[in-house]
Amino acid sequence: MTSDLILKLVAEHGPWVLLVFYLLYRDLQKDQATRAVLDKNSSILIEITTIIRERLPAAGARR
Repeated sequence: MTSDLILKLVAEHGPWVLLVFYLLYRDLQKDQATRAVLDKNSSILIEITTIIRERLPAAGARR
């Protein structure tokens, strides 16, 4: 977006335009933070699962 377009929107519609863009930006930040936390939790769960599988005896090894 160019600054001319933003200035035109603000001139025509007032500060509501800035508020909408700000809220959209904050929503994007929240989504990115949530995605980062979920990715981190997924990687931790994968590591825990791998450790558990390594320590459990193999299925059918006692037979």
